[in-house]
Amino acid sequence: MFDFLTLSVVIDDRIFCVHGGLSPSIHSIDQIKVVDRFREIPHEGPMADLVWSDPDPEKEDFAISPRGAGYTFGSGVVHKFLDQNKMSHILRAHQLCMEGFQQLFDKHLSTVWSAPNYCYRCGNSASVLEVGPNEAMHFNVFDAAPENERDGPSQQQAQNATGKVLASTPIYLCRI
Repeated sequence: MFDFLTLSVVIDDRIFCVHGGLSPSIHSIDQIKVVDRFREIPHEGPMADLVWSDPDPEKEDFAISPRGAGYTFGSGVVHKFLDQNKMSHILRAHQLCMEGFQQLFDKHLSTVWSAPNYCYRCGNSASVLEVGPNEAMHFNVFDAAPENERDGPSQQQAQNATGKVLASTPIYLCRI
């Protein structure tokens, strides 16, 4: 199913939305439109960059990502991409933000993280972003709901101890 999701979205011709970030191979929105999306995400190349790249406030340009996929990119890359595409903002996810969101590069790039207390161990907040008229942005920040007996990690540990796992019990997989 993930092989059929869009790579990016543009809101009101001004806000570029993407899971990860930017690619040194892509300079315009039109280049994204011709990427063959309907396949598994490759390990490298423009599609992988859009999905796995991250901003780095210490950098101006692109650099190899320490994650092993995609790139890191800095303020110079963001401002150039926005100028070339006549946009004002990049909106992304893919990177844990302890406060639920992060704004970088003079607030021209925002990361929205929507998984509170990621993997039941990070203790982070989460957020949902509302974009209003004139690109007004409001981050609705929230914390995790209290753990309940059915879905929380203590229930999973108890099931693991007995060797029984119920078919209706969700299994949580995460990678940090």
